[in-house]
Amino acid sequence: MRLRWTGLRRPGLPEVARPALGSDRPLGWAVDLGSGQFAVATASALYAVSAAGDRLWSRPWHLVDGGSWDREQARLTITWVDRADPTQWRFAWDSDFPEVFRARVQASVVLAETLELPGQRTARVVVRKDLATQGLLTQTILGPGVSMRDPAVSAAVGAALARVREQVGLE
Repeated sequence: MRLRWTGLRRPGLPEVARPALGSDRPLGWAVDLGSGQFAVATASALYAVSAAGDRLWSRPWHLVDGGSWDREQARLTITWVDRADPTQWRFAWDSDFPEVFRARVQASVVLAETLELPGQRTARVVVRKDLATQGLLTQTILGPGVSMRDPAVSAAVGAALARVREQVGLE
């Protein structure tokens, strides 16, 4: 199935993909040019839906570590907090999906602190909001070559987690 958009307003998500979202309402969507998958952003999660309408996966926004948009290649690369392999989608050049993606990721970030560690290494502690439940949670994202087994890293991360938790009123 080939979708074509020629108007000023993108049409709604095709009916074939809607059942995969359950009760979630799409805020933005695009078709991956390589696979034909639908990339769908809802208020609470990011979905990959096959061209046939099957849900391939869904992940809440607080599990997205970040994304990078390569304008020349029209490619969105998504990185995950759990260090799962990055996801890549390639969209039509006029897709507004990257903007919707960015807005949802930003909506999930409440507070972040980057830690400068010895040896030009970094780690981040982040307070995120689960956009489905509105609950707050903390995350520790270690940079390359950083291990929590290192006592200095563990101490620095522990202190930073305590600071950010206190700032948002988490026990």
